[in-house]
Amino acid sequence: MLFPLLSILAALCCYGAWEYFGHQKRLSKIPLRIHVNGSRGKSSVTRLIAAGLRAGGIRTVAKTTGTLPRIIDPDGNEIAIIRDQKANIIEQVKILKYVEPLEPDALVLECMAVMPEYQWFCEHKMIHSHIGVITNSRLDHVNEMGHFREQIAYSLANTIPKNGVLFTSEKTNLWVFKEVARKRGTEVHRVGGRSVTPEELKRFSYIEHPANIGLALAVCERAGVDRQTALEGMYKVHPDAGALRVAHCWEGEKEILFVNAMAANDPESTLVIWNQIQRDFQPLGKVILLLNSRADRQDRSVQLIEMVTENIEFDHIVLTGEKLQKFIGHVLHFGIPRSKVVGLGWTKPEKVYEELFNLVETKGTILGIGNMGAGGIDIFRHFYKNRRTDT
Repeated sequence: MLFPLLSILAALCCYGAWEYFGHQKRLSKIPLRIHVNGSRGKSSVTRLIAAGLRAGGIRTVAKTTGTLPRIIDPDGNEIAIIRDQKANIIEQVKILKYVEPLEPDALVLECMAVMPEYQWFCEHKMIHSHIGVITNSRLDHVNEMGHFREQIAYSLANTIPKNGVLFTSEKTNLWVFKEVARKRGTEVHRVGGRSVTPEELKRFSYIEHPANIGLALAVCERAGVDRQTALEGMYKVHPDAGALRVAHCWEGEKEILFVNAMAANDPESTLVIWNQIQRDFQPLGKVILLLNSRADRQDRSVQLIEMVTENIEFDHIVLTGEKLQKFIGHVLHFGIPRSKVVGLGWTKPEKVYEELFNLVETKGTILGIGNMGAGGIDIFRHFYKNRRTDT
């Protein structure tokens, strides 16, 4: 009985070694590997970098884990990743097998790990990147990465490569990244979005954050692609399904501006977007918050409500998604009058569309926040389908 068990164990060990060395061989065939991490903007930056590199003639494959996970091939075509189970970091190994026949010169991978130890494993055992990107460090995934900004920064720093280069737009906890990078022999460059002009921002088909563009441009320049060439490629990028987009809709004399910020599901990022909307889209008319909640992410939604009550003046808050009754209790706990709360729960997008227009007398601005899951993406798609295209 013991001999067969030992034989099976030996076979498994041999198979594991064979898989490991096969993966390392596939990695070695890709001259430039870029690993993108951060609290917000990972998917957008991954797409922007890949588009800029492609424009510069670098044969590039990218993989995002955003709202809808995708592989983006060297021609910019997108291949949907179909999962029959929850996301698992082993997916990155499978991606390498898939892209090997495409013979890319560059691979841009969005980090899909949340737990600190998995983030470290993804970088130092699976990717071995030449260029690391950490977009920013904000209070998100606090149960996994820590309840303080410094803890989250150290967690994200797990993907800083050895003997490479790191680009980041983080300012507050830049010192954490520098400390970790110094130990790994990696140089650090902080890049903001000040170099991106308003005219350049207007050429994007969606609302892109200047810092994301600045980061992507810096990476492309490091890879040998000049700024203007990279930008021309980025203008053509197909945004992630969760990208910050606006749908301008009319029903009769009523007008609604729906701003989809549901993918920015942490308070700091949401407030940054709201301040941008206030600056760029006056007059706002009636302000309505649409908060879409997932049952397994209600802690995030509670954090958003707390931020909203302290920073945003609004006329109504409309609740969609899962576990409506429990969530109404959270809303009332923060002192929001019941007369301002409209509970719809998980319902058809057409119903949400109708109810929001019923709340508007002439003009309204809807800020969609919370989560793209639990029907959130379908709500925005309905508004976007019904948008007025001549504006």
